Amino acid sequence: MKLLDTDVLIGMLRERRYEPGAISIITLLEVLRGLGEGKRENVKRLLEESFRVEGLDNEIVQTYCSLYRKLREEGTSLPDADLLIAATAMARKMVLKTGDEHFEKLKELGLKLEKASHRL
Repeated sequence: MKLLDTDVLIGMLRERRYEPGAISIITLLEVLRGLGEGKRENVKRLLEESFRVEGLDNEIVQTYCSLYRKLREEGTSLPDADLLIAATAMARKMVLKTGDEHFEKLKELGLKLEKASHRL
């Protein structure tokens, strides 16, 4: 199963298409925070019914901390939300489907990527 990054999910919503997969709780939050209160509950329910939502657990937290430390040692970084999404994919042994180029730097640390065909 693939973990769909936020940009992929937003693209699917805009294009009114569906692709099976899972999403991180972080992706769910990133989508919902941009919606008005009137739409938020319906979209949340739709996403939870359509995708497996991966919450945060100790394995993901430990993977995040390891990635954070390794990137910091290299003098580079990623936004925390993206690092949590990557850690989720790695901890769950999923391929991350994304259009964001900055995930490429995590491939050498074990992140498996699938390039999305579009960018937002």
